Amino acid sequence: MDLRKLKTLIDLVAESDISELEVTEGDGKVRIVKSAPAAPQQMVYAAAPVGTAPAAAPVAAAAPAAEETPAVPNGHVVTAPMVGTFYRAPNPGAAPFVEVGQSVAEGDALCIIEAMKLLNEIEADKAGVIKEILVENGAPVEYGQPLFVIG
Repeated sequence: MDLRKLKTLIDLVAESDISELEVTEGDGKVRIVKSAPAAPQQMVYAAAPVGTAPAAAPVAAAAPAAEETPAVPNGHVVTAPMVGTFYRAPNPGAAPFVEVGQSVAEGDALCIIEAMKLLNEIEADKAGVIKEILVENGAPVEYGQPLFVIG
C-alpha cells in the first residue's frame, strides 16, 4: 500500500465516527485505531474533590498563603528565571556565593540553578545587600519563585 492511500485512510478515520479500521491489500495489512482523548476526564476527576470539600478547608488553605506573602521583606526580589534545583555554592565543598548581610554588585553570582544537567549561574540584577535567602540549598525551584531579597 502506498503512502498516499495510507494518508487518505488516516484522514478518513480521523474525520469520521469510526474508531477502528483494518485493511488488507495483497500481503500487506494496515490497522488504524482512533483513541478518545483522556484529558477532559482527568479534569473532571480533579474538579470533583474540590467541590465536595467542606467550606472551611479553602479558607484554612488560603490563610497560610496570605501569611507567606508578607514574610518577604521590603527590597528587590531576585526570582528564579527557570525551573530546576537551587544550589548556593559552585560545588558541594565550596563556600556559598553569598551570605545574608553581604554586599553584592550588579552581575555578581548569587547561586546556581541546575536544569537538565546544565548549571546556570544566576547573577544579581541590582546592587545592594543580601537581606534574605528564601530557598534552601538543594531545593527544587519553580519559574518566578523568589530566591533572594536585596536591600
